[in-house]
Amino acid sequence: MIAGLGTTELLIILVVVLLIFGVGRIGKLGGEMGTAVQSFRKGIRETSTAPEKEESNG
Repeated sequence: MIAGLGTTELLIILVVVLLIFGVGRIGKLGGEMGTAVQSFRKGIRETSTAPEKEESNG
């Protein structure tokens, strides 16, 4: 699995994270991360479609 962690270890980590942060806060964090990734992709798309300006040294 991931870095040598089995299914049991991943479930234990998930439970601990849920106990620390709570379900509502994790959902909010996930939504904010989704918005950030969407904005990043939009920025990349706009940058790649914008015409590049050539600089002349003369």
